[in-house]
Amino acid sequence: MNRYPVWKYAVIVVALLIAALYTLPNFFGEAPAVQVSSLKTATKVDASTVSKVEQALQGAGVSASQVSLDGASVRARFDSTDTQLKAKDAIQKALVPDPADPTYIVALNLLSRSPAWLSALHAAPMYLGLDLRGGVHFMLQVDMQAALTKKAESLAGDIRLSLREKNLRHGGISRSNQRIEIRLRDAAAVEATRGLIADQFTDLQTAVEPDGSEFRLVASIKPEALRRVQEQALKQNIVTLHNRINELGVAEPVIQQQGLDRIVVQLPGVQDTAKAKDILGRTATLEMRLVDESAEARAAESGSGVVPFGSERFLERNGRPVIVKKQVILTGDSLTDAQPGFDSQSQQPKVDLTVDAKGGRIMRDVSRENVKKRMAIVLFEKGKGEVLTAPVIQSELGNRFQISGSMSVVEANDLALLLRAGSLAAPMDIIEERTIGPSLGAENIAKGFSSVTWGFLVIVAFMGVYYMLFGLFSGVALAVNLLLLVAVLSMLQATLTLPGMAAMALALGMAIDSNVLINERVREELRNGASPQAAIQTGYDRAWATILDSNITTLIAGLALLAFGSGPVRGFAVVHCIGILTSMFSAVFFSRGLVNLWYGRQKKLKSVSIGTVWRAEPASGGADASKLPPAH
Repeated sequence: MNRYPVWKYAVIVVALLIAALYTLPNFFGEAPAVQVSSLKTATKVDASTVSKVEQALQGAGVSASQVSLDGASVRARFDSTDTQLKAKDAIQKALVPDPADPTYIVALNLLSRSPAWLSALHAAPMYLGLDLRGGVHFMLQVDMQAALTKKAESLAGDIRLSLREKNLRHGGISRSNQRIEIRLRDAAAVEATRGLIADQFTDLQTAVEPDGSEFRLVASIKPEALRRVQEQALKQNIVTLHNRINELGVAEPVIQQQGLDRIVVQLPGVQDTAKAKDILGRTATLEMRLVDESAEARAAESGSGVVPFGSERFLERNGRPVIVKKQVILTGDSLTDAQPGFDSQSQQPKVDLTVDAKGGRIMRDVSRENVKKRMAIVLFEKGKGEVLTAPVIQSELGNRFQISGSMSVVEANDLALLLRAGSLAAPMDIIEERTIGPSLGAENIAKGFSSVTWGFLVIVAFMGVYYMLFGLFSGVALAVNLLLLVAVLSMLQATLTLPGMAAMALALGMAIDSNVLINERVREELRNGASPQAAIQTGYDRAWATILDSNITTLIAGLALLAFGSGPVRGFAVVHCIGILTSMFSAVFFSRGLVNLWYGRQKKLKSVSIGTVWRAEPASGGADASKLPPAH
């Protein structure tokens, strides 16, 4: 009657083994580390960088437990924070000889101590939030006026170009904040210009103001377009911050919008506030310019002459000098996409570029006049430019064109990534800054761990006293629930915060509620005179519907918190929802497996150890209305 088939026990064993495997990495802790990544987008971090780091550590007499190349950064792990700080100074001196022109980021970090065999199985510890791990917290204010001014400046340039194409004469175009003013001589020109703006620039609204004997047409951005520009600027800044923070190797950074013009950035595990601020405040711009191919420029490239007037000298990624004209043809704002690929004719790696309509018109005009000449793509970071590539213009270009030549597949992928990496849509200022030390995070972890541990022990002790052997079964099921909860959070690589640990403690109390329902249903069946085996089966079957109903209603509340909450509320909701699902498995499926294993094979079972079973009897006179049967 109360026997599980072998496959159900196999499911339980497999679930326990997987849960134990993915929970294990959380017990190894974290090691102090120094992380080296590229500051300049064109600078690569590879095996040679690993050698430089090892030589710097060896020269300083500092021993690292491990130095490895992980993705786009070098990570050196150490046994103590003192060694970590010494190592950072040594690596900083070796890789950044000129602090005014750094090429690498050397930052402090914390890395998991999980052994390699666990990492090979993709078993990793849970990410810890800022309040548990320590790190830095920033509140950034986005300068929306700068974003709107930038948009107005772009629209003014587009209007100027459109008027020239339509041969509409005007007395000048100027911009005042977000207002674009166009001076026109007669009413006919005013109407023609208003019609052109209405057709081609739907984000603008126009008004006419008299200006002596002439007219002044004022175009301003519509309110709904203003809101859209602000939203797009905020989103672009968030995406750009994500790209930059990836260079720090931060696990699960929090980058989210707060209000209409603020961004919250939380970087768990990063203790170096100065480096984090440097990364967040970086500005990178992209420009396309023609290469100066005059005799004077060639002499300047070889070092035997001076740079001609109107040109500048930059270096390519391989260190070769290139003389580039100062006149900017296009900026990175006009570039909408850059994707690597292969040329259909030569099968050589290439990069396909796409520019906006304005950029396409400019590229068409410039390329038509400069076929067989070189065009340089220059990347500016911190005021210093570097030529990413300088291909030859083979034919007239338009909105879509490609860069190809002597480049490998890796170089094509890198170039496309560099071209796609945008700059900030609007400048930002740090208005709030907070650092949480690792010692405070460790204290929070200890308190949270204590609350879960003591809550678990008290619950198990109470269940053991009140329900005896069935209470112990419930305690084992509760331990399995906690194991499954931690394993699922680790598999999902969820971020555990202090509210999440509170939800974990709450999940224990809610999980034991299912076992209380089951035990009381079994007691009720025994009071009604059912045999022990029948009481076990009926108790589990009838309790399941109640358990399912109560858990579904609680799960709905948790999903509502997850959908509408933010920050700590979402962290609480994630653990809460997962805890409900794991409790249904452990409290019903697993605990019944234990009961079936213990009692299921006893054919002539006379009693079960489930504590005191009070059986009501008809009251007569002053006699006791109940009696206490033996309990085991």
